[in-house]
Amino acid sequence: MALPAKPSDPDSSLQQQQDTAKQSGKQVGVLIVEDDFLIGMQSETALTDAGFHVIGIASTAEEAVAIAREERPRLAVMDIRLAGRRDGVDAAGELFRELGVRCIFATAHDDEDTRARAERFAPLGWLAKPYTMASLVALVRRALTRGS
Repeated sequence: MALPAKPSDPDSSLQQQQDTAKQSGKQVGVLIVEDDFLIGMQSETALTDAGFHVIGIASTAEEAVAIAREERPRLAVMDIRLAGRRDGVDAAGELFRELGVRCIFATAHDDEDTRARAERFAPLGWLAKPYTMASLVALVRRALTRGS
């Protein structure tokens, strides 16, 4: 009689995905969409230090879509209020419809109406500002594991 398979460890599953991606020359990409320069830089540093490949930081919806079309991220960390006329929910919708990219919303605008608008685009999570970089890394890790 065979022993039951050991339940898979989500962190080891993500590590295997990242190792496979590195071997194929393509890392799991994360796009940061944030119009606050300091938060964008802190997020990039925290995610890079945690072993993620940040493909870019966009401050507008248009810039986010352009980077995503070229780089094909696995997920986006999306603020709601962005520079320019369009907001993060609009950008998330375009990323989801056109490229199948899902988002983690990291925002101070976490009200019921905003969540209802975003729900159609299958968000992978929400982080209310202010948040710690450790909570951002943990949520990205869970989202990538769950979303695979």
